[in-house]
Amino acid sequence: MSRVLITGGAGFIGSTLAHRLVKNNEITVVDDLSMGKKENLADIDVNFIQHDVCDHEFMHQLLDNGKFDYIYYLAAVSSVADSVKRPLRTHKVNQESVIDTLEYIRKQKLSLKKFLFTSSAAVYGNLPDFPKKESSHVQPLTPYAVDKYASERFTIDYGRLYGLPTVAVRFFNVYGPRQNPDSPYSGVLSIVTKCLKQKKPFTIYGDGSQTRDFIYVEDVVNAMIKIATETKSPTVYNIANGNETPLIDVIHTYEKITGIKLNIIRKKTRQGDIDKSKADVSKLRQIGVKPKWSLQDGLTNYWEYLSNN
Repeated sequence: MSRVLITGGAGFIGSTLAHRLVKNNEITVVDDLSMGKKENLADIDVNFIQHDVCDHEFMHQLLDNGKFDYIYYLAAVSSVADSVKRPLRTHKVNQESVIDTLEYIRKQKLSLKKFLFTSSAAVYGNLPDFPKKESSHVQPLTPYAVDKYASERFTIDYGRLYGLPTVAVRFFNVYGPRQNPDSPYSGVLSIVTKCLKQKKPFTIYGDGSQTRDFIYVEDVVNAMIKIATETKSPTVYNIANGNETPLIDVIHTYEKITGIKLNIIRKKTRQGDIDKSKADVSKLRQIGVKPKWSLQDGLTNYWEYLSNN
């Protein structure tokens, strides 16, 4: 049985990871609940601590006492728009807390099997490289993207320079159960889902032709566990389906699944939004990871989950 720390573990990805790992591992979750929800963990036995990862003294003590085998670092202000409004505060969470944790592990020579940092496809920006490979040029357009890129590079370089067992992953557009649709900065599919369920209008910024690479949360968790437990090199992996789908097409697919017509309001494109997004997932395939959920199946399962909860 391994000892696992999940920062941001009350969020929808972190809590899904906790549900998957809890059977055979001792799980500690740290989350300040600014975006996550404690009820996401209500039905499993984990050591939950409500706290801010920016409290370095607290984190140091936790690392000393926890003797963790695996650390999944998901804690973040996962909002592009919020980082534009509050760049310094989001920087402290999205970069400073990560580096401080890595540095403490290094200085104290803490024994660890893997430190996995969760980055974002936002680092790629709008450059013409397409599809996006891990080796593609990057163009972070917002404080969120800048911090994610810097933190993933620190994670990888702590592995290369100091021999820490580190790895980073870049999430594309993750969706699924437990995603919080009440946040104005939530993932687009959770907001669409809420609008369908409550028969409220949905706002599209732009004409709906912007494309995204959507991946179901269960596939994301599968990939994270595989990368954490079965890879050795300090490197970065895209986590995505490898498909490019226009937002308006996703909405039409969802309308067919639910039998509900979405009332769409159109507004101008927001600053910092990405036009086209698609991942090259060949590096992920090389380690034996292949998503199991199609967009149709994932959306169907997501809708059924919400209908039953």
